[in-house]
Amino acid sequence: MKLFWFIPTQGDGRYLGTTHLMRQTDHGYLKQIAQAVDRLGYEGVLLPTGNSCEDAWVVASTLVPVTTRLKFLVAVRPAVMSPTLAARMAATFDRFSDGRLLINVVTGGDPDEAKGDGIFLSHDERYEVTDEFLTVWRGSISGEPTTFKGKHVHVEGAKVIYPPLQRPHPPLYFGGSSKAAIELAARQVDVYLTWGEPPALVAEKIQSVRQKAAEAGRTVRFGIRLHVIVRETNEEAWQAANELIKYVDEETIARSQRALARLDSEGQRRMVALHQGDRANLEISPNLWAGVGLVRGGAGTALVGDPETVAKRFLEYADLGIETFILSGYPHLEESYRVAELLFPLLPISNSEPSDVVSSGRTAAEVVGNEFRVVK
Repeated sequence: MKLFWFIPTQGDGRYLGTTHLMRQTDHGYLKQIAQAVDRLGYEGVLLPTGNSCEDAWVVASTLVPVTTRLKFLVAVRPAVMSPTLAARMAATFDRFSDGRLLINVVTGGDPDEAKGDGIFLSHDERYEVTDEFLTVWRGSISGEPTTFKGKHVHVEGAKVIYPPLQRPHPPLYFGGSSKAAIELAARQVDVYLTWGEPPALVAEKIQSVRQKAAEAGRTVRFGIRLHVIVRETNEEAWQAANELIKYVDEETIARSQRALARLDSEGQRRMVALHQGDRANLEISPNLWAGVGLVRGGAGTALVGDPETVAKRFLEYADLGIETFILSGYPHLEESYRVAELLFPLLPISNSEPSDVVSSGRTAAEVVGNEFRVVK
């Protein structure tokens, strides 16, 4: 099991849907999060992309020198970027970070944002571009001259002279719930990501991707994007969930849902369908809470509960085939510690060298009375 955290370049705080106690997510704060997550033993971090976020490549480049083993899941944007330029960027980043780059392929689900970037394509046409983009990206990053003429992408002799450290290339991650997205994932990517839907719905997606990948003679790994609200007791966890949206009023929910309704993302449609903008019944599956999605686009669900309960839910997803868990919590600095302290000891984590930060003995213990360390 690989556990990732999230770098909140679009904002952070203790509450959703309000400016109350909102934090300035400047470089110093993002550096704090990255260094904490690096030391705690998370596998890596996801950096969001879009016009509401700081640029993911620039932010990741500034965080590589201040971390040691943390991997960075950074987006390439087909149709917005040249595939050859994206391949050169990836190769350089991968070499200069000693192989700590992962690629998040983001087709995009916001037609208005796409128009702002000069992209006037339908939903399915954007996936056609992504397919052609990845064909050229893979070919050029291999170092061999690549010539390709498709419906949307045309290159002649494209190649990357300085290769990436990871071979044949940094792993490709990708998420999408439409038929076009699932077919593309089966052909092109290494890890398919889903947002946090109930296990039965996640199982259906995994089965669909596996079947399509098998038809293409490939195998695909799987990951999930979730928020986490874990506390020492279930009561405290559910109280924290309710506190997170305590300042969210009905007008804010309505405005948010209207904004999300204009997107043509099938994944976003599925997220909205889980709660339908109604805060009355937000526990949509045992311990899976849709309150975040009332006001936030993208991943809108959180696992809520005490450590044993949340760990059990993680393992249920793992039994379906999920191996990568990309997590977040508000505020992201403190919650990165809380998740590591409460959940790491209960999960089979792949990079499981325990950090003193989350160990239960010896150097992590507090000195009492200026004389001895407690060992209970």
